[in-house]
Amino acid sequence: MSEQEQSPPSPRPPDNRAFGRLLQGLASEMNLLGHDFAASQGLHATDVQALLAVLRAAPGGEEAGEGITPGRLREELALTSGAVTAVLDRLERAGHVRRTRDAADRRQVQVHYEPGAARIAAEWFGPVAARTDRVRSEFSTEELSTVVRFLTRMTDELEDLRRTRREGGPA
Repeated sequence: MSEQEQSPPSPRPPDNRAFGRLLQGLASEMNLLGHDFAASQGLHATDVQALLAVLRAAPGGEEAGEGITPGRLREELALTSGAVTAVLDRLERAGHVRRTRDAADRRQVQVHYEPGAARIAAEWFGPVAARTDRVRSEFSTEELSTVVRFLTRMTDELEDLRRTRREGGPA
C-alpha cells in the first residue's frame, strides 16, 4: 500500500481526566441551554427538569394519553409536594402542561405535556437540533452506533447512581 493509500492513524483516546472534562463540558452546555430556555419562558431551571420528566413519562408522545402523577414527579425530582405544586402551576400557566383527573379514580391527577407547547420548544430548540444534525453528519453509522451505545450506558449508570444515593445505598 502506498503512502497516499494509507489511512491516517486513529487519534488516541483522551486520558480519563480529559475524557471527564469533555463530558463535563457537554453536560454544562446542555444545562446552560436548559437554563436559558427556562428564562425565556419565565420558568425556573427545576421547571425544565419537570417538563422533561413529563415528556419521558409519555414515550408514545403526548397523544398517547399517558402522563405522570405529581407524586411520581416529586420522587423523580426529589422535591416536596408543595414545590411540585408550584412547579406544575408555573408550567401550566406557561402552557406547557395540563393536569387531568383519572377517569377511573378521580382522586388521581395525571400531568400531561400540552401539545401546543411543542411549537414553543421546537422554535427554541430548533437551532440545537440543526447543530446536532450537522455534527452527526460528520460521523459514520458505525461511529454513531458506538456513541449511542456509550450515551445510553452512561445515562443508565448515572440514573442508577442517582437513585441509589437517594435511597441511601452505597455508590
